[in-house]
Amino acid sequence: MPDSHDSLRLQALPSSAHLLSALPVPVVLLDAQERFRFANPAAELFLGLSSASLSQMHLTDLLPEDSRLPALVRQVRAADAPVSDHDLTLQSPRLYRDGVAARGTPLPEMPGAVLLTLQDGSTAQKLDRQLNFRGAARGASAMAAMLAHEVKNPLSGIRGAAQLLEQSAPEADRELCVLIQDEVDRIRDLVERMDMFSERPLEREAVNIHEVLDHVRRIAGTGFASHIRIVEEYDPSLPPVWGNRDQLVQILLNLVKNAAEAVDPLGGEIVLSTAYRHGVRLAIPGSLERVHLPLEVSVRDNGPGIEEEVRATLFEPFITTKRGGQGLGLALVAKLVADHGALIACESRPGRTSFRLSLAMPPTSGAPPAPARLRQPA
Repeated sequence: MPDSHDSLRLQALPSSAHLLSALPVPVVLLDAQERFRFANPAAELFLGLSSASLSQMHLTDLLPEDSRLPALVRQVRAADAPVSDHDLTLQSPRLYRDGVAARGTPLPEMPGAVLLTLQDGSTAQKLDRQLNFRGAARGASAMAAMLAHEVKNPLSGIRGAAQLLEQSAPEADRELCVLIQDEVDRIRDLVERMDMFSERPLEREAVNIHEVLDHVRRIAGTGFASHIRIVEEYDPSLPPVWGNRDQLVQILLNLVKNAAEAVDPLGGEIVLSTAYRHGVRLAIPGSLERVHLPLEVSVRDNGPGIEEEVRATLFEPFITTKRGGQGLGLALVAKLVADHGALIACESRPGRTSFRLSLAMPPTSGAPPAPARLRQPA
């Protein structure tokens, strides 16, 4: 078995290794003993391991033997024909990927060998969910405009009439007048909260996301998350994001607050992380322009997870699993993320729920933006 990084790539498939290395799709070659004999750069990124590390491993060192990917490899050998599977979950202490599509192909020139191509099918799911989130945000915006126009103005008249009645009403009826005023105030507060969803011009600039995260961490650490361990895993070379600082604070504060409410007070942990990803390019409707979203910000917790039936409507207004919750926090997050032209994705299983925000870099004239300096903790 090859020991070096180069021999793993070039000796296994000398006639086509360079072509496979250039593919953006993850490709690995397993021999008859299910040892890794080749992995292209896309596979290294996908699996989170270098070719040198993979060359020392079997497939079952990476995934349990009873999981669906090793079973697919066995089916390819048994049928001596290509086999495909979709919506796989690759889960082990080393790796977690869901929504994966895999295709195994036998190689006649290498008996027992299987060439595997892997694809992150969750990208399409994220984009589909994002369209739903933006639809939910537009619905919330329309609802906000309707409430502000049709409800808010008459409330002042109702409250004023109740105050006049209170002055002349018998003692027994004054309590009812006060009740009317209290309920009017409650409705007014709800309308004002909904007004946050109304459409306003978004002013954007280059923002140091680590300074935003530090601000959010300090607010959370001295308030609602004072009893919870907050871990920071930052890429200090990350360039600035293109966004509105106040709205980014609001997005991340809502996500951290949700995480704090989900975890156990004893042993609860929230992880804030940043990373540079190749990301996806989104087409702008009515334009040939595509937006690159390589800057990832993640809020992860070790709570019980979100039930699968709730995830599809998680970002819609008035959807909540919390007792006494109003279901506006994540709907506001979806609206603000859509305003930024960004993406948000949620992945959840027991013990690990992650909200990942993909953001754009500031527009440049061709030169890459200078890296944002990471503030060192005091």
